[in-house]
Amino acid sequence: MKISLVARLLQNLLLVVLLAGSTALLAQAGHSSEEPSPAQGLVKAIRESTAKFQDVNAAIDAKYTLTFGCVTGPDAGAMGLHYVNFNILGKGILDPAQPTILIYEPQPDGTQKLIGADFLILASQWDPTHPGGAPQLMGQLFQFFESPNRFGLPPFYTLHVWAWKQNPNGAFVNWHPHVSCQSFTGQ
Repeated sequence: MKISLVARLLQNLLLVVLLAGSTALLAQAGHSSEEPSPAQGLVKAIRESTAKFQDVNAAIDAKYTLTFGCVTGPDAGAMGLHYVNFNILGKGILDPAQPTILIYEPQPDGTQKLIGADFLILASQWDPTHPGGAPQLMGQLFQFFESPNRFGLPPFYTLHVWAWKQNPNGAFVNWHPHVSCQSFTGQ
């Protein structure tokens, strides 16, 4: 009887080890039942709020205006075409459902493909009521741009979210190494 009890305990222990191992494998494969991280949540929120802007004409109809041309860097890739909603910018809104800027990449056939969003708030809007801290959106810290800058703007904070084109350098960096302005023909 003691051998039977020991065998049963070993079976139960083996079952626990196997279950723990398969749970870990599922989690590594992205099949975990855990809540998404704030970063994943922000990308998902941006995809949901911007899906209606896949066609650039929908963005134009919603008062987004092409500004800055096609933003490219000498060695870091590009940012693409920035369509700014000046109403949102003027109100200083930081809401995943209302991106300040929609980012498109010019395509060789003359179309534009939605690749992300950008949240921009002027330092003069943010700093007076938030001394000593940069804005954050769902846990993602904004980057600060001093003035003068290449955009001709006063000091501002910005957060890029590459929601529609995966960036190997991360979803929240400024530059995307696989975005090109080569097909841009002008405003």
